Amino acid sequence: MSDNQSPPAQPPYPGQAPFGQLPTPPQAPRWARKRIVIPAAILILFIGVGIGSSGDDQKAAASEKPAPRVTVTATAAAKAKAAPAPTVTVTKTAKAAPAKAKPKKAESAAPKDKVVFKVWGSAPAGVDITYGSDTDNLDGHGLPMTKTLSLKDDAMYYNVSAQLQGGGDIHCSVTVDGKTKTGHARGGYNICSAQLSGGLFGGWN
Repeated sequence: MSDNQSPPAQPPYPGQAPFGQLPTPPQAPRWARKRIVIPAAILILFIGVGIGSSGDDQKAAASEKPAPRVTVTATAAAKAKAAPAPTVTVTKTAKAAPAKAKPKKAESAAPKDKVVFKVWGSAPAGVDITYGSDTDNLDGHGLPMTKTLSLKDDAMYYNVSAQLQGGGDIHCSVTVDGKTKTGHARGGYNICSAQLSGGLFGGWN
């Protein structure tokens, strides 16, 4: 061996990379890798089955839940069909004005040879009535009142008188031979009086 020649390269030791190369990491034997891969695959399989079964359980639980009940209140329908409000009737009590007695039309003519006396109207407290002639004085009662006497040629007059015994409104009349006289009284103890007198030359006034 000359001085110019380099010593031959020595082969690397087992497990050692040649000069200038990175060392290769040691690899696990195949049986060791199978021990790791098979249990991991089984574990992944069980996890997948568990997730699937839990999903199925959740779906089944969701399907088994009863449908929610819907409660519909009939308030709107009841309001729509509500009966109309009852009609309120207000009754007013007003004081009636005192009725005015309407004068009754006296007969324009009395039956021939008859004298007619009349009293009518309202006398709540009562009324005292007298009628007749200068020779007769008679009592009357009740309203309305109508009395008839025979006509006497020698009578000087015929009259009727009615006195109220309190409030009231009355009319009175006397009719002789087609002539009529009327009177009126209202309130208190006022007197209604009517009279026809015979004239000197006949007739009544």
